[in-house]
Amino acid sequence: MAENGDQLGIVAVADALKMAEEQNVDLVEIAPLAVPPVCKLMDYGKFRYREQKKAHEAKLKQKQIQVKEIKFRPGTDDGDYKIKVGKLVQFLEEGDKAKVTLRFRGREMAHQEFGVRLLERVKKDLEPVAIIEQFPRLEGRQMVMVLAPKKKVVPVKAKKPAADKGPKPPKEAKPPKEEKKEEAKPAAAG
Repeated sequence: MAENGDQLGIVAVADALKMAEEQNVDLVEIAPLAVPPVCKLMDYGKFRYREQKKAHEAKLKQKQIQVKEIKFRPGTDDGDYKIKVGKLVQFLEEGDKAKVTLRFRGREMAHQEFGVRLLERVKKDLEPVAIIEQFPRLEGRQMVMVLAPKKKVVPVKAKKPAADKGPKPPKEAKPPKEEKKEEAKPAAAG
């Protein structure tokens, strides 16, 4: 096979090497298992360079999924809870996974039901944007739950023919507000 893609037919190896040397290119074996093996005349250095460039471009375009972590405590108040859930929603909408860690300290281990209730609340609040990838489980003194973003279903909108709307009428200008002037009051003699 020539560099431009033309078929040269079945050629002896010595002749193929001679043709490659004359054109100042390399003889590259493309399909070694074919009978007879398929070879191509090409500049192998340029070929490798182009392949590396393609791989680099593909790598730049792909999104790296990261696992972001938010830590809760069984006694997390409402304000902090709302902020943390908001952050979780933000992470999930960006396409990252989220790890929710609930840490118990001291006597809190005796009342794990408070932590379970908190994780159930997180699960319920994030139901529209996340799926539970790993259900809450106790690992030492902490409970861990992993959430993944739901696949976004992009609705396909049918293009409607544009209705012929004339130019928009100009907005009416509002009259300026009249300022109330305070009347000067005579000073009281005291």
